[in-house]
Amino acid sequence: MDLEVKWKIATKQSAIKKSSIAMWLTVKPQLWLSFSPSTLPERRRTSIILNNTNSNSNSNNNSNNNSSYPPMLKKRNSYRKLYPGETTGITEEMRFVAMRLRNDKLAVPTPSIHGGDQSIPDTWRPSMEGFLRFLVDNKLVFTTLERMIDDSDNVSYAYLRKTGLERSEELCKDLEWLKEEGVEIPNPSSPGVTYAKYLEELAETSAPLFLSHFYNIHFSHIAAGQVITNQVSEKLLEGKELEFCKWGGDEQEMLKDVREKLNVLAEHWSREEKNKCLKETKKSFQFMGQIVRLIIL
Repeated sequence: MDLEVKWKIATKQSAIKKSSIAMWLTVKPQLWLSFSPSTLPERRRTSIILNNTNSNSNSNNNSNNNSSYPPMLKKRNSYRKLYPGETTGITEEMRFVAMRLRNDKLAVPTPSIHGGDQSIPDTWRPSMEGFLRFLVDNKLVFTTLERMIDDSDNVSYAYLRKTGLERSEELCKDLEWLKEEGVEIPNPSSPGVTYAKYLEELAETSAPLFLSHFYNIHFSHIAAGQVITNQVSEKLLEGKELEFCKWGGDEQEMLKDVREKLNVLAEHWSREEKNKCLKETKKSFQFMGQIVRLIIL
């Protein structure tokens, strides 16, 4: 075979080899793996291995980077359930508590002092001795309330001075009149003394708790206490209208003014303080119920 023929054969084989290499360079990387690496040229096998290693390394790095961040969680808005009357004010919350206490025999005296039936039941037999104790204990309680409000340095109490609801002077006049009529005035009894002492302690330690009693005492007297007093006076004092049940103005408007001021003050109380204030509502009616019951003891 002459040299010319040999050269043409070698040239043709070289062209085929170059064409095969070009095909491998343009094929997609994922297709490379479909062929056995042993069938590829040594340099190409090395290139595939290196590329595959780098790809796996980048994938692992991305995975590690992503795993270093916590998953995104959508924030859920949770709202506390409101107490009955909370949107109106603390006095409305206390009113709801008082309504729940109406059927509680431990908290509610008979007759009711929660704005329900204030008439004296037929089973009641009021006595003069018991009625005097009722008036004397009420005088001690109202005197204690007014003294703590007037003498305290607590700023909250300053807003509730001279409301027109004060009753101590009126009760003094009633007891003085009874004394002039020859009636012996007794000393305060255990229910009044215990309650007055408790009010003094609260006034020094917690304004929200003390003001709960302050409001409920005045509210109960306007809602029912004066009705009971007048009915007993009708039976025992020939219908004498006591100063205890007389007002220098519209008592409902004066109570409304106290209610509004107390609601404003309570806006600065924590929810925990308000809850304690509501718990004191039951105690206030328990104490007052004991004093009302003195009429028939």
